[in-house]
Amino acid sequence: MTEAPIPSVRVKVPGTTANLGPGFDTLGMALDIYNFVELSETSQGVTVEVEGEGASSIPRNESNIVLKVVRQVYQQAGKNPTGLHLKLINEIPVARGLGSSAAALVGGAVAANELCGNFLSDQEILEIVTEFEGHPDNVAPALFGGVVVSAQVTTSKGKEVVSRKIPPPYGMRAIVAIPEFHLATKKARGALPKEVPHRDAVFNVSRTSMVIMAIIHNDWDLLGKVMEDRLHQPYRMSLIPGMADVFEAARKAGALAAVLSGAGPTLIAFSRENTGGIAQAMEDAFAAHGVKCITKELKPCPMGAKVI
Repeated sequence: MTEAPIPSVRVKVPGTTANLGPGFDTLGMALDIYNFVELSETSQGVTVEVEGEGASSIPRNESNIVLKVVRQVYQQAGKNPTGLHLKLINEIPVARGLGSSAAALVGGAVAANELCGNFLSDQEILEIVTEFEGHPDNVAPALFGGVVVSAQVTTSKGKEVVSRKIPPPYGMRAIVAIPEFHLATKKARGALPKEVPHRDAVFNVSRTSMVIMAIIHNDWDLLGKVMEDRLHQPYRMSLIPGMADVFEAARKAGALAAVLSGAGPTLIAFSRENTGGIAQAMEDAFAAHGVKCITKELKPCPMGAKVI
C-alpha cells in the first residue's frame, strides 16, 4: 500500500524597503531580493531549519516567530497539525532595513494558509502578520508586491489594516548600500522623539502625497524633488556613520534621491535605468567614515508572496 504524500509547500517572498523617505510607517515597496519558506506537516514534533542570512542567530525551537505565525494561521483555520517542519532559506540580510522579518512572517503565514486549504483571505493574513510585525509598511508589499500605501484604521468592527497597491515607476532601479553592522528596529525607533513640530508634520504630509503622485504618474522629476523627510531620518543619522555624506555622494553620482531603507542601516538610492557609478560612490562615502558595506542593484518587484 502506497503511503499518502506528506503535505508540504514552498513560498517565495520579496524583500521590501519601507518609508520611501517621507512616508514613515505608511509606504513600502517590494524589491527583487527574496526569502523562501518551506513548510511541511509531519507525523509528530516540530523541527526548524535555517539557511543563509541570520542562520546562526535565528531560533530553531518554539520561540521562532515564523513558527508562531504559522501556528496562529492554523488556529484561525481551526486546524491542529500533529507535527510541523519549517525551513527558512534567507537571502535578505537580517536587521538591515530590507524587510527580512516581514518576508519570513508573510512566507510562514502564506505557507500555513496553503496547507489549510487557503481558509484565510489575503486581508486576514495581512492582519495576522501586521499584529506580529507591529506595522504594515513592510508586511503589505511583501504580501502583495509593488508599492503599497497602508494605514491602520479604527472602524465599528475594531482595528483594521487598509492597504492599496500601485505599480512602481517603470525602469526604476534601487541601489542599496548595506553596512556590515546590524541596527535593531527597536533601537532605531528609540531614537525618535515623542513629539515633532507641526511644521515638520506638514512637511512630511505634503512630501508623502507628492511621492505617491510621482509614482502613479511615473514623474521622475517630481520624485527626485520630494523624497525628503523630517520625521525619522534626522533623528537616526547619529546611528549610521556617514549617512548624510552617502546621500550626497549618491545624488552627485546621478541618483534621483537617496533615503534610509526602513529603520536602516541600509541606505537606498533611486535611479532610472542608467545607474552609472552610484553604487561605488555610496561605498566610497561609507568607507570614508570607516564603514564597510556591500552594494546591490535591485529592481522593484511587482509580485508579492507566491507559492512555488
